[in-house]
Amino acid sequence: MVTDSSPADAFWSVVKNGALAAGKQLGVRVDYYSADDPGAQARLIDNAVAQGIGGLAVSMPYPEPLRPSIQRAVAAGIPVVTMTQGAADSARFGAIGHVGVSERLDGQAAGKRLHGAGKTKLLCVDHMPGQISGDEFCGGAAQGFGNPMTTVVVDINNPTEVVSRVKGALQADPSIDAVLTLNAQIAARTVDAVQEAHSAAAIGAMTVNTELLDDIRAGKVLFTADSQQYEQGYLAVVMLQLYKTNLNTVGGGQSVETGPSFIDKSNVDAVAPLVEQGTR
Repeated sequence: MVTDSSPADAFWSVVKNGALAAGKQLGVRVDYYSADDPGAQARLIDNAVAQGIGGLAVSMPYPEPLRPSIQRAVAAGIPVVTMTQGAADSARFGAIGHVGVSERLDGQAAGKRLHGAGKTKLLCVDHMPGQISGDEFCGGAAQGFGNPMTTVVVDINNPTEVVSRVKGALQADPSIDAVLTLNAQIAARTVDAVQEAHSAAAIGAMTVNTELLDDIRAGKVLFTADSQQYEQGYLAVVMLQLYKTNLNTVGGGQSVETGPSFIDKSNVDAVAPLVEQGTR
């Protein structure tokens, strides 16, 4: 499994947990690697192919730079499952399937929730400029929200900047009454920004961590979209194992979806122990 970010990241650590659990249950050795840029990720794929691996699961935030490496794996007879990002290019690159959640559908569902809460102007906080995921999330949110939306770009590695940029956007346009973030860490800083701006904007989020669950309990965040990334890691291994042992495929060229799914006050206490144990 070759993903685009470190397993120390809250999201990817859960993906890894799912993959390792599936491997243990199925008797499959799972080696997990990650890199924070597509060139390094491509090299990891090439190394795995050279080692004669039995199957490859790969995330594709930047599909095109990974295409030659993935197609070399396919040409070598190695089954490939893409996961999390890159569903639109999965079949074209020769993968046997894709598992994840459509960022556009996730965004649409989140936008609809905020619209249903009576909100009229949305700010989307994008920490992934240039990645397909950020464009799809915010684009989907605009569609689902159906009312005016603006976007602010932030650096996830600079929490002070996140607060400053979101606060500045809220102060520049007091009519913004809803904010959607694409990451749990960003959501926590957005809570700070809303408070400092003396704004009453409702906050929706994507992904999960324990701090965000506390903010949902406290009413500081309305909901978070949960892409159930444990399933993504788990099912990628299952799909490869079934293909290797029985030539099974699932999805028919379409993504096997693990969402949209939401955590809010109605289910936060049930989900919280699962987040603590690293499976949600």
